[in-house]
Amino acid sequence: MPETPKADDRLQVLEAITDTALGHLGQDKVMATILARVREVLGVDTATVLRHDPSAQQLQAIAASGIEEEVYQDVRVPVGAGFAGRVAAHRRPVIIDHVDETTVVNPLLWERGLRTLLGVPMLAGDELIGVLHVGSLTTREFSETDIELLRLVAARLALAAQIELSSTDRAAAAALQRSLVPAGLPAVPGMRFSARYVPGTEPGVGGDWYDLFPLPGDRLGIVMGDVAGHGLNAAVIMGRLRSVLRAYALESDDPAEVLSKLDRKVRHFEPGTLATVVYGLVTASRDSMAISLAGHLPPVLAAPGGPSAFVPAPVDPPIGVAGPGRRRTTVDLPSGGVLAFYTDGLVERRNQLIDVGLQRLAEVVTADQPSVVCARVMAALVGNTPAQDDIALLVARCEQN
Repeated sequence: MPETPKADDRLQVLEAITDTALGHLGQDKVMATILARVREVLGVDTATVLRHDPSAQQLQAIAASGIEEEVYQDVRVPVGAGFAGRVAAHRRPVIIDHVDETTVVNPLLWERGLRTLLGVPMLAGDELIGVLHVGSLTTREFSETDIELLRLVAARLALAAQIELSSTDRAAAAALQRSLVPAGLPAVPGMRFSARYVPGTEPGVGGDWYDLFPLPGDRLGIVMGDVAGHGLNAAVIMGRLRSVLRAYALESDDPAEVLSKLDRKVRHFEPGTLATVVYGLVTASRDSMAISLAGHLPPVLAAPGGPSAFVPAPVDPPIGVAGPGRRRTTVDLPSGGVLAFYTDGLVERRNQLIDVGLQRLAEVVTADQPSVVCARVMAALVGNTPAQDDIALLVARCEQN
């Protein structure tokens, strides 16, 4: 028995959303192709995809067929407001047969003359990706079959949007991180440097960074930091902290005051952000360094002819955590001495206590050339095992007082 027209229509849409050829197209073309076929099959005049922005709690039009100006004009709808906002808030299909300012937020919909709208949530598991809605210029009834068909399309579009967004975020985070970690270490009189940065195998780019910058009076700032979390947000916060810390470093010669200002800024403007930071300020004579630790592991100091040891500086709360006043410690730097700054990814492993990694690090940091020390540290603590978390290592040698 031949298939009914409705079955044929459903088959067309199923073929459209499962067509492997679409995988070679960009997200925009994939969505445009699917939306055009949905309009044909359902006999509707418009089809729109709005992506959910969880940070702003709003929906943004990213693809449309038959009402493309929604995208051109960057239409945005608060979650919970109007027709599309209700779909997003309740995560269930919504049908309305009266389209005006009392039922929808976007005036384009009633100005176009739409009479009936059907919207369904775009879900990936429990995550809301967006809303897909279709509209008709004539009054009509949407059947359960129509709703289920649109739900199927929404699931496919949610997956496409999620993959595209994840890929874009990873690429943007990686590019941002590369731009913020020094490509080359500066030439500084009386100092030599070597560094390593290794991305971890855990999903998403992390927020580890290191920085070196000259300051007035021939002084030198050395920073190592680690923003909690992974992905684009961690990389963006890392960039902000790096820039703000540099600015505060120009205003004060006290590392504790610099970190206090950084903490105040973060807790006021970016509540919920957490980062560990160590900031050291090396004098023009290169014979001492003022240092302050905000939740960060202390650097290792190795003197010629003597054993290495962790810098005896107190550890204050991380950036983003209120606590007592931050403290500064002054450390003597012997000629030929080596300092090793690092993030916890270098010494922390899931199957061992962090003390084991710290002890191993102290054993292999010696008063040699920075490139030699870096190579020895990475061989001893990383070896042939991929790092789970990001690793940042910066080695500095004081060659004259």
